[in-house]
Amino acid sequence: MLNHPLPRIDKDEKLRTLLLPFCRFKEGTVWVDKTGGHKIACIDISKKEEVKKIFHKENVKLSVQDPPYNFIAFTEKRNDEFIQWCKDWIILNIEISDKNSSFYFWLGADQSNHFEPFGGFIEMMKTSGLTSRSFITMRNQRGYGTQQNWMAIRQELLYYTNGNPEFNIKAEYTDIPKVLKGYYKNIAGEVTENLERSKSQFIRAGNVWIDVQQVFYRMEENVNGCYAQKPLKAIQRIIEASSNKNELVTDFFSHSGTTLLACEMLERKCITFDIDPVYCEITLRRLENYRENKKTGWQNSNPFYKEIKNDKKILNHLKKKYNITYN
Repeated sequence: MLNHPLPRIDKDEKLRTLLLPFCRFKEGTVWVDKTGGHKIACIDISKKEEVKKIFHKENVKLSVQDPPYNFIAFTEKRNDEFIQWCKDWIILNIEISDKNSSFYFWLGADQSNHFEPFGGFIEMMKTSGLTSRSFITMRNQRGYGTQQNWMAIRQELLYYTNGNPEFNIKAEYTDIPKVLKGYYKNIAGEVTENLERSKSQFIRAGNVWIDVQQVFYRMEENVNGCYAQKPLKAIQRIIEASSNKNELVTDFFSHSGTTLLACEMLERKCITFDIDPVYCEITLRRLENYRENKKTGWQNSNPFYKEIKNDKKILNHLKKKYNITYN
């Protein structure tokens, strides 16, 4: 059980408002890291010129984008509005990127609503100028299911490229031991199996990632209060495959700060954005927590624990709405 739980901030506007005074960010704030070269910008990415100023003349080699799945500033949009909004920031994303660059887009597919916005997004991407490379599924390992349909807890990841970016195939081995036989192939008259031909004792990552655990509160990297947090392992795999040390990575939707933290751990520079000062603050606190304590998250606690335990307004709100008490 969580010691110091924090409900989903995006679903509780009052809680979000109560947390704002503890944030070093407000609209327009840009935090510049003097140590690792990272930047955290509290800017609406629809403001193209403001976004471009943050990059100056630096070109992005890798983009890892996890847009809110049809939720913009906590308000649900029509699917066509969402797709147009995506198109606008993708155009901007391409403009600030290197001529040889990689793009990864996390996206949901609502099976109760014609799998939107997935279908509309893919159709829109046909006109983006980017080249489609792979459709990756990250399977949820926690075993949630349903008795009325097939289990659908998974997340989809679309991989696109511009030009001819490098792909570091050596980084793409999982930690799953190579135990399966089969896939025989005739080479120079001899029949060999896949175990013989592989250069590693482990299995290479395919387009279905079964070795990545979804984040939940018992994991150290958990950032309580953030919804649909992406696992560090997944982001690290993307970064290692599609960028090199000291290259620039960007994430327009920082949320829990996973992309920035992964870049810090893998010696890349990251410029990340979020429209909400609370998530910008969480991103910065997560980086600070890692640098100070070598912790990747808060596990059974949350980023604002020290402030919350001394704030009667927040404590009363949590008690009244969720029956949550802090020791």
